[in-house]
Amino acid sequence: MFKNIRKGGTAIQKLKRNILINFRVSEPEQALIAEKMLKAGISNKEAYLRKMVLDGFVVNLDFSAVRELSRLLRSATNNLNQIAKRANETRNIYESDIKDLQDNYEKVWDSMESVMKKLASM
Repeated sequence: MFKNIRKGGTAIQKLKRNILINFRVSEPEQALIAEKMLKAGISNKEAYLRKMVLDGFVVNLDFSAVRELSRLLRSATNNLNQIAKRANETRNIYESDIKDLQDNYEKVWDSMESVMKKLASM
């Protein structure tokens, strides 16, 4: 099943696939396979079909909401650091700074709630 390959003095095991499996599908089935591959973000039909046969499913995760959450957290953290620096320098904290922090954290929690709902629906 595995074939040892030497690379830079280290033995690496490479999977040897030497058994061919063929099967036929109808045109509508072929279209459905192509559609599902597109949705999964997989362009290699052999890899897609192997994954489906061996695991029964393909998971394609959209991390855009997580990236947005990360951006919001960075922004809130930067604002907090700037306010803390100003408070240390001037020994004052302004009401507008507190309001900005509250607004930023509200956005973070809204985004977190959205991410959690998406994860729960999987």
